[in-house]
Amino acid sequence: RAFREVMDDGTELRFDHGAPYFTVSNDEVVRVVGGWEARGLVAEWKAMFACFDRETGKFRDFDKEGTMKKYVGVPGMNSICKSLCQEDGVVSKFGVTIGKMDWLQDRSSWSLASLDGKDLGSFDFVVATDKNIASQKVSGLTGKPPPLDLSVFPHLSAMIQDIPVRPCFALMLAFSEPLAMVPVQGFSFYNSDSLSWAFCDSSKPGRHVPPNSQSWVLRSTTEYASKVIDSMGPRKPSADALAKVAEELFREFQATGLNIPQPIFMKAHRW
Repeated sequence: RAFREVMDDGTELRFDHGAPYFTVSNDEVVRVVGGWEARGLVAEWKAMFACFDRETGKFRDFDKEGTMKKYVGVPGMNSICKSLCQEDGVVSKFGVTIGKMDWLQDRSSWSLASLDGKDLGSFDFVVATDKNIASQKVSGLTGKPPPLDLSVFPHLSAMIQDIPVRPCFALMLAFSEPLAMVPVQGFSFYNSDSLSWAFCDSSKPGRHVPPNSQSWVLRSTTEYASKVIDSMGPRKPSADALAKVAEELFREFQATGLNIPQPIFMKAHRW
């Protein structure tokens, strides 16, 4: 996922506030990614990583992330998906919510319909990125039954519901100067109740970075996010609620003793 913000002075800020990078271990996928790299869609992020101990105020475990190559999309993580949408034979539809999915046994395919009942076609495979396709939580948000009928697919529904969910908040920060006391481009937190990870987004290859600025993305702990979400409910959080989360996470970042200056931009996002 990528986020874009244009400041009052026209400065454009971009953040990868989803997955910071990806690695590859499967030989077949390695070949695919190699093709992406040759086309300039991805590049290796040759960054240094470590762990920061909140109690001692020191960095450690500089080899914690291992030697496996870390790839990022260029100029943003969403460049990969944008490119896939332009491949031959690919038809993309945006802004469409799936309201119902039925298995057609005689055709061995899935039939999809939109929330208003419009037929969207039949497909051999369906990739779902939200386990709530089989959850009654959907009804509370949309007023309609979940797309996947629990009674028709009890085994599949149970498998989906068994997938663990680990909520988190992402905090996007832009600074008018580099964080001089941070010797790495990414680090995990140890002994922090609210922060789990931080990475310097502007250090990735192919990024357009305003002069003398630096952008970072922080991740909350699952425990912190769960506590906040339990208090605010499952619906989309308000701007005020996200602003409060941003302030809390930033205060924890400043409390590291790493001489963190005030940001020129700060925004939280719930995952």
